[in-house]
Amino acid sequence: MTPAIDLLKKAKAEFRIHSYEHDPKSASYGLEAADKLGLDPAQVFKTLLACTEKNELLVAIVPVTGSLDLKALAQAAGAKKADMADPAVAQRATGYLVGGISPLGQKKRLRTFIDASAQALPSMYVSAGRRGLEVELAPAVLATHTSGIFAPIGR
Repeated sequence: MTPAIDLLKKAKAEFRIHSYEHDPKSASYGLEAADKLGLDPAQVFKTLLACTEKNELLVAIVPVTGSLDLKALAQAAGAKKADMADPAVAQRATGYLVGGISPLGQKKRLRTFIDASAQALPSMYVSAGRRGLEVELAPAVLATHTSGIFAPIGR
């Protein structure tokens, strides 16, 4: 399958896989996933990569209905500032293609921050490592397998 799914299976984590036919013309991968799978968009999260002033890559997981607050991410990471990472750098560091970057099973273990809104959800959806493939899991399971920290990083 994908490194994300392999990691969850190996850890015997509780999760479910959902797949759909990805439309290459879709403007938003996350909103497309919510629409095609009939999900509440507030439960679907996108995985973004940011870079600090010290060139540290950070993983940010925020609802697809909103955006990443780079100042809040920098503050949560103890950095002065953060900017969106170059897509080519993000792909190299994670081993995934943009639009299918999963927070799980990345090539390099990067510090991960999950928007605090996820904590109130019974389950959330993130990319399973390929466009058209989502994994459903409890926010605590995602935090455990990414060493993720919950922080108010979305807006």
